[in-house]
Amino acid sequence: MFDLVFWAGIVITVATAIPVLLQLRNHPRGLFILFFAEMWERFSYYGMRGLLIFYLTQQFLFQDKEAQGQYGAYTSLVYLTPLIGGMLADRFLGTRKAIAFGALLLVAGHLTMAVEGPAAKQILATGGAQYEFQVQGRGDTRHVQLKVGDGLYDYGPAEGGGLEIKGLPAGAPLPSILRTGNYELKVQEGPAIFKNVMFLALALIVMGVGFLKANISSIVGQLYKERDPRRDPGFTLYYYGINLGAFWASILCGSIGTTVGWWAGFGLAGLGMLAGFVVFMLGKPLLQGKGEPPNPEALKKPVLGPINLEWALYAAGLAGVAVVWVLVQHNASVGWLLGIGSVAILGYFGLFAVTKCTAQERARIVLALILVGASVLFWTLFEQAGSSLNQFAERNTDLRITTGQTMTAAQTQSFNSGFILIFAPVFSAIWAWLGQRKLDPNPVFKFALALIQVGAGFFVLVWGATFAGSDFQVPLIFLALAYLLHTTGELCLSPVGLSQITKLSPPVILSTMMATWFLASSWAQWIGGKVAQLTATETVAGQVLDPGKALATYSDVFRMIGIWGIGAGVLLLVLSPWLKKLAHGASDTGPLPEHGDERQSLDTDEA
Repeated sequence: MFDLVFWAGIVITVATAIPVLLQLRNHPRGLFILFFAEMWERFSYYGMRGLLIFYLTQQFLFQDKEAQGQYGAYTSLVYLTPLIGGMLADRFLGTRKAIAFGALLLVAGHLTMAVEGPAAKQILATGGAQYEFQVQGRGDTRHVQLKVGDGLYDYGPAEGGGLEIKGLPAGAPLPSILRTGNYELKVQEGPAIFKNVMFLALALIVMGVGFLKANISSIVGQLYKERDPRRDPGFTLYYYGINLGAFWASILCGSIGTTVGWWAGFGLAGLGMLAGFVVFMLGKPLLQGKGEPPNPEALKKPVLGPINLEWALYAAGLAGVAVVWVLVQHNASVGWLLGIGSVAILGYFGLFAVTKCTAQERARIVLALILVGASVLFWTLFEQAGSSLNQFAERNTDLRITTGQTMTAAQTQSFNSGFILIFAPVFSAIWAWLGQRKLDPNPVFKFALALIQVGAGFFVLVWGATFAGSDFQVPLIFLALAYLLHTTGELCLSPVGLSQITKLSPPVILSTMMATWFLASSWAQWIGGKVAQLTATETVAGQVLDPGKALATYSDVFRMIGIWGIGAGVLLLVLSPWLKKLAHGASDTGPLPEHGDERQSLDTDEA
């Protein structure tokens, strides 16, 4: 029940916020503003993300493969567009203006998602007659029955294939067993404009994230001097703020969206983004002048009649929304775009390394790209959360917390962010304590631990499937344990990896390297969509037809990707003593080495 989840969230927030606020006092004041601005931005993003896969499969009645491909295309573009936003900020707008423009696009996108039209309808056609499936509820509380005459009847898979209509009385106009080939399931869509509005909303969000995501945390890095030992703890505390927003988004939007209406959940996410924009704009004085345009006068020069460069860039961003509107509907095109972008960016880094870098800088770039590559696999597995794990929670997880009290499937997304709230300050303190004693594990070692843990999380779910009863429902504790392992893995990789990228990158390509981190995440989302499609199962009116078959499919896929994660982690663990040498001391804290390069510090938020 919502009340129990809500009060548990209050307890977790209050208990974890005190040490975070105490640690924030020791950091630049600008971190406080970025902390809360990004908290609200993540509230909007995760509030929408937790509902999206259900919205596609239940409101528009997309089949699993179509919905998971659509989800993968959207999230891939979310992490691809920061490549453009980062470079535009570096060269022209500056990070602060780019962030403000991106925030406005995000507000528009999330509020547009709240435009909810009539739901699509599932129709069964057989023997020249049509029968409509009647739907009650949303998310995991959704109940679907077939209307035959004046009665409503449950249904399920027929032994030997086909559909069984349960409880049909004698003399009903159709048989209780409909064999495959003797009937057709059709979708009667609502007005096409509402699907187009949904794609427009996704396009606005994608472009907004492109201008905001790679830039807001870049300012975090600028708040710290080179070799400041507070940098890694600072990013972990910032990570806490990100996940505080994600935590409450999962609880509030995950409840309201499935109980009140999709429009309400998405609308609440939009209000969260609006709050983030206001916090960021009011907090400008605390940013100490960081993030301003590299050449303010150039932005004021007219480039097209009376339109100056700054407004021309904003207009180009709006035109980009139309391009994304097309791309977000075509998963294959996104894959080609990723391939082209990857070749271009790797070529750029190669040319830069050969022509403008010292041997040490080249080695550091190589190590940075190795870490980026390892992150692709990690996020491919981790980001199953919004698609296959979200649907696993809906279909094959017993969501009871106590007798008579449950949580919604979308609210299980709060496990990851809730564990972050609990453990982020702990990990921050641990890394700082180890760093002061020169015992901090090297970043490659931490990445290896992250991969092992994310893989082990899927094996926990495979284990949990053995405890499922005749209803094919896995106890909730196993899903929570899987998310716990994914979270501790995330804390070993994400804040640490982000900080390492800032240390390993030459100054003139810092934001571009940060955007490359998002390119890796974009690949992970696209590949993750393909992985999620392996879990696809037949649905009728947005409800899984055969829960037993679905559970078996999830177990097989989770076992396979668990092996991928653990295997890659062990390999990286073995190679870590050699790979860490490529850093040439850049990963250390403390005073600069005698021949250390002076580099401006930038960073970016979680993937």
